[in-house]
Amino acid sequence: MKQLVLTIIGKDKAGLVEQLAKVINEHQGNWMASNLSHLAGYFAGIVQIEVAEPDLAQLTTALQQLTDLDVKVQHGQQTELDKSQQLRFVITGNDRPGIVRELSSVLSHKGANIVAFESNKQSAPNWGVPLFHAEATVQLPAGLHRDDVTLALEAIATDIVVDLE
Repeated sequence: MKQLVLTIIGKDKAGLVEQLAKVINEHQGNWMASNLSHLAGYFAGIVQIEVAEPDLAQLTTALQQLTDLDVKVQHGQQTELDKSQQLRFVITGNDRPGIVRELSSVLSHKGANIVAFESNKQSAPNWGVPLFHAEATVQLPAGLHRDDVTLALEAIATDIVVDLE
């Protein structure tokens, strides 16, 4: 089976997931995982599918012909992540430009690889400033302790709180 990673984007409207799922199903593809969102009037996401080699070309062609979605197809690879070396955490702090760059820089310098990252800006009526909220999973390199990552992230600013899950 071939692994494919699809990136999709289109003006949001009802039925987009159904259209995508129908094409995948009609061409013997199997929907494995996805992360889909409404962002600023658009529907965007990433979908992992698998398909048998004989069906690959027809599926790829059919995906490219979807009129309501711009679909890019990448050929994936079989990979396994060591879940025992993963750290999942929630970060909350005052929102400001550059906060994601600061967080990702700390993780990169520690050798941690971001496996999943989801963020948003939340209103905080009692605080007077918007809050940045992110949930992340990172793959830690051998020898790096979870506390080292937490301390490094919290050192960015006094208003950042890191909660391990």
